[in-house]
Amino acid sequence: MLSFLSSAALPLLRLLDPERAHAIAIWASSRGLVPTSSGADHPALAVACLGRRFSNPIGLAAGFDKNANAGPTLLRLGFGFVETGSVTPRPQSGNPRPRIFRLTEDRAIINRLGFNNLGLAAYVRNLGRLSDRAIPLGANVGINKDSPDPVRDYPALIEAVRSLVDYAVINVSSPNTPGLRDLQTESQLRLILQAVGAVAGRPPILVKVAPDLTHDGLASVVETCVEEGVQGLIVGNTTISRPPGLLSKHACEGGGLSGLPLKPLSTAMLARAYVLAQGRLVLIGAGGVFTGRDALTKIQAGASLVQLYTSFAFNGPALIPRLKTELLAALRDARFATVQDAVGTRAQELAEQAS
Repeated sequence: MLSFLSSAALPLLRLLDPERAHAIAIWASSRGLVPTSSGADHPALAVACLGRRFSNPIGLAAGFDKNANAGPTLLRLGFGFVETGSVTPRPQSGNPRPRIFRLTEDRAIINRLGFNNLGLAAYVRNLGRLSDRAIPLGANVGINKDSPDPVRDYPALIEAVRSLVDYAVINVSSPNTPGLRDLQTESQLRLILQAVGAVAGRPPILVKVAPDLTHDGLASVVETCVEEGVQGLIVGNTTISRPPGLLSKHACEGGGLSGLPLKPLSTAMLARAYVLAQGRLVLIGAGGVFTGRDALTKIQAGASLVQLYTSFAFNGPALIPRLKTELLAALRDARFATVQDAVGTRAQELAEQAS
């Protein structure tokens, strides 16, 4: 039986406005109209980090299921983990439409959504329905556009989700909330992380950073996170840069760019973060993962786990088993017995290439 989001349905969804297509995808997932995966992952794909076992390193990035509406289905698609959100304390409508643009020729997306979500209360209710899960679940938290006190809001968000997820992510890197990226500066980030560190019973905490950080900015974030007891980084969010050679008519739209053109920038920053962290932080690599070899490159750059968004939006659930098969083949070709054996093996090289 063909699912709603099978390969046959994807061309029809691409005819729709991107935000409308996304809403339909969430609606279909929340009603179980998407096929789930029941097969066990190959043991070579398993990763142990953040106090959890991940049966494979391929995860769904935040932004796809902002309100945790589609969680039960997404958790059974074959991902190794799923991250929901970003959620803000109060409901937020986000920026004016249109605010999502497909760059089909570039295999990319530009979005300027602006943390549109139903707010923390609805999010927590939906997370509460996901306690019976076989894979790790993450919560990505942000602040409202008009928040006067991020140092108050972030720990309150962590407190609300702490018993419902396996890890939580402090999002200080979306380009679509004015001033948010300023929270990556050492003084601001330290205050937030100290407040979050006071939350009792908190899950492992990660910080999601922008791929547009300077070398010095990244070094500051890494050291601040280590000093304040953060467990990891997600490298990285969307970019406000526009790499040369983009072909789509939407390439000049404002917002954050994700997808294949982001891969070189995000992978270089990932490698630099690995070299700087020296094993003190768990890294999750995101940005431009479309094939198993892309995933292996992220892993060799220093990622213990990788995340998808744009490639999943373009290819649908059929992408996940293909990626895992390709990653296994890439590991064998490179003569690695397991994913964990490959972590960071090219980090120095990739960091130096980007310098």
